[in-house]
Amino acid sequence: MEGKTNISEIFGENVFNDTVMQERLPKKIYKELKQTIREGKELDLAVADVVAHEMKEWALEQGATHYSHWFQPLTGATAEKHDAFLSAPKADGKVLMEFSGKELVKGEPDASSFPSGGLRATFEARGYTAWDCTSPAFVKKDEDGSRAILYIPTAFCSYKGEALDQKTPLLRSMEAINKQSLRLLRLFGNTTSNRVTPSVGVEQEYFLVDREKYLKRKDLIFTGRTLFGAMPPKGQELDDHYFGVIRERIADFMEDVNKELWKLGVSAKTQHNEVAPGQHELAPIYAECNVAVDHNQLIMETLKKVAYLHGLQCLLHEKPFAGVNGSGKHNNWSLTTDDGINLLDPGKTPHENIQFLLVLTCILKAVDEHAALLRESASDVGNDHRLGANEAPPAIISVYLGDQLEDVLSQLISTGEATHSIKGGHLHTGVRTLPDFAKDATDRNRTSPFAFTGNKFEFRMVGSRDSVAEPNVVLNTIAAEAFSDACDVLEKADDFDMAVHDLIKQYASEHQRIVFNGNGYSDEWVEEAERRGLPNIKTMVDSIPVLSEEKTVQLFEKFGVFTRAELESRAEIQYEAYSKAINIEARSMIDIASKHIIPSVLQYTTALATSINQIRSACAEANISVQIELLKDCSSLLAATKAALKALTEVTEKAAATTEGRERAVYILENVVPAMAALRQPVDKLEMLVAKDMWPMPSYGDLLFEV
Repeated sequence: MEGKTNISEIFGENVFNDTVMQERLPKKIYKELKQTIREGKELDLAVADVVAHEMKEWALEQGATHYSHWFQPLTGATAEKHDAFLSAPKADGKVLMEFSGKELVKGEPDASSFPSGGLRATFEARGYTAWDCTSPAFVKKDEDGSRAILYIPTAFCSYKGEALDQKTPLLRSMEAINKQSLRLLRLFGNTTSNRVTPSVGVEQEYFLVDREKYLKRKDLIFTGRTLFGAMPPKGQELDDHYFGVIRERIADFMEDVNKELWKLGVSAKTQHNEVAPGQHELAPIYAECNVAVDHNQLIMETLKKVAYLHGLQCLLHEKPFAGVNGSGKHNNWSLTTDDGINLLDPGKTPHENIQFLLVLTCILKAVDEHAALLRESASDVGNDHRLGANEAPPAIISVYLGDQLEDVLSQLISTGEATHSIKGGHLHTGVRTLPDFAKDATDRNRTSPFAFTGNKFEFRMVGSRDSVAEPNVVLNTIAAEAFSDACDVLEKADDFDMAVHDLIKQYASEHQRIVFNGNGYSDEWVEEAERRGLPNIKTMVDSIPVLSEEKTVQLFEKFGVFTRAELESRAEIQYEAYSKAINIEARSMIDIASKHIIPSVLQYTTALATSINQIRSACAEANISVQIELLKDCSSLLAATKAALKALTEVTEKAAATTEGRERAVYILENVVPAMAALRQPVDKLEMLVAKDMWPMPSYGDLLFEV
C-alpha cells in the first residue's frame, strides 16, 4: 500500500471533519450544526439538507459512489448497507446524484435479522438508523482508491424506539454523566463549564499469523482460536518478545495500518510487541467516548484488512493459543469539561483537592456497589479463557489507587481529615551520565482490573475483540448515579464545606473494601476478596443474571439508559451468543477430530505397524521396542480420542435439544466445555508423537514463530 508518509498531510483526509465543514458549509449552517452537537438538540431538517448536500459533494470528490449508515448491532461487529448517490432516471435517461437531509439523518435497515432478545418478532422487520452527528462521517477506500463509500456513524433502534445496538445506550449514558457531573461542578462554584464528556483511550492487543498457515487451521477459520495444539519448546518464558525489535514484515504491516487509520482521523500513536510471540498492541490518543468506540471498531477492521493485504491474518480472539498470554484491551476512562478540566486530575496536593476527593470516592462507591455489573460488561466467550489466568486481571473487581491516594484515604478514614500527600521524589540511577528525574508518587499495578493511573482509570478486563461500548455505558451510568446521590445530599446541606467533608469520609470508609493495591494474581487475594465480600464471577454465564436484577433495572431506568425490556433482551442475547459460540467450537472440534486428526493418526500407526513387520521380516533379532512402544502409546491415545469424541458429540447433540436461554447456556458450560477439554487432552499428546509431515495442521511453533 503506497501513499503519503507525512502525518500532518494525510491525517483526517478521508473524514468529513470540523475543518471540512467550516470550509464547505455556510457560516449560519455551520454554526447551527455545531450548536446542535454542543447542546444535544434535534437537528433541523433544513440544516440537514445543506449538510447532506455538501457531504455528498465532498464524498464524490473522494471517489465515493455510495453512502452507508454505519451502525453497531448486538453482534459484536459493525453493520452497513450501501445506497448509491443517484435519483430515478429522467426522461432523457440521465440520473442526478442526490443525497437529502432525510437520507442523512434517517435510514431503514431490516431489524428482524439482528439480535433483539425478543424485543422484535421475526416478522417485525422495520428498524431505524439515526445519524450520530457528534461522530464525523468518513470515506473508506479500497487499496488502489478505485472504490469508495461514505460511512455515516449512526444509532440503531427498533420501530418502537428500543435500542438494538451499542451506540444508543452509550449516547444516553453520556447524557446522564454530563448532567450529573455538571450538578456536582456547580456545587463547587464552577459556572463556566457547560459540558462534561467521558474521554476514552483504548489499547488494542492482537496476534498476527501467516495467512497460508491460518488457512490450514479449520479451528482458527471457524472460531478464531486454536481448539487443539501442543505447546512448542519455546513460548514466552524468556520475555524476549515483549517490547522487542519489531520484525520488518510486521513493521511494514504496522506502517500501513497507521496510514489507513490516520486518513480516517484515528490518532494511532503507540505500537509495540506484546508479551506472547506473535502478539502486538496498538493504542490511539484519547477521544470523546462515542468517537473512541467508533474508532476502536475502525481499528479492528483496519487490522484485519491490512493483514490480509500483507499475507497475514489478524487474530482478535481473547485466547487464540492455549499456554501463552491472551489478548485484551485496556479502556482508559476519564471525565473532562468543555473548557479543559479533568475531573480525575488530583493535582500536586490531592489531600487538599476536595472536588477531586469527592469524585474519587464517588467512583469507589460506584464500583463497589456495581462490581458485578462492571464485571458483566467485560464478559465475552473468549474472555472466560483469559480472566483470572495470571496473564490478565482477575475476575474479581477491585480498585488500585496507588500509595499516594491510598494514604490520603487512610488519613480520612482514621482521623477524619487528610493533612499531607506522599511526594514522588527523584529517581537516582547511580550513573553519572544519566539525569536524575522526578518520579511519580506511586507505582503501577498491572494485576488490577480497575486502576487509577495518574488522571484516569484504566479498566483492564475488556476482551480484545469485544466492543468497548458496554463497559463505558456501565462506567458512565454508575458514576452518574454516585454523583447524583452525592448531589442530593450536598444540595440540601446548610454547611456545604462540612457536608462534603463528611461525605468524602463516609464514602471512603464504607467502600474501602474495594481498594486493593497488592498482587491480584495471588491465591491470597482470592481468599481476602472473599472475606471482604467481593464477588468472584468466573464465567460469562455466571455474570449475565445481574442484567435483570432489580438493582440494575432501577439504575438504568433512573437515568434513561436502558428500559427493563432492553436489559432483559440483552441478557437473552448474551445467553444465546454464549451457546452459539461454544456450539460452533464443539462442532468444529468434532469435525476436525473425525475428518483430520483420527485419519492422520491411523495413517501414522499403520506406517509404524508396517515398519515393525518389515524389520521383523528382514532381521528377527533387531530391537524394535521403540516402534512397538510408539505404536502402543499412539493406539492408546487414539482410543481415548475416539471415546472423548463420542462423549463430546453426545453432549453437543443434547445441548441442541435443551431449552434455549439460560438453561441451554448453563448446560453447555457444565457439560460441553469440559467435554471439549477432555477431547483436546489426548489430541495434544498425539501431536507430540505423530510425525510432523503426517500431522494435519500447522503447529503452535509454525504459527507463532514463522511470521
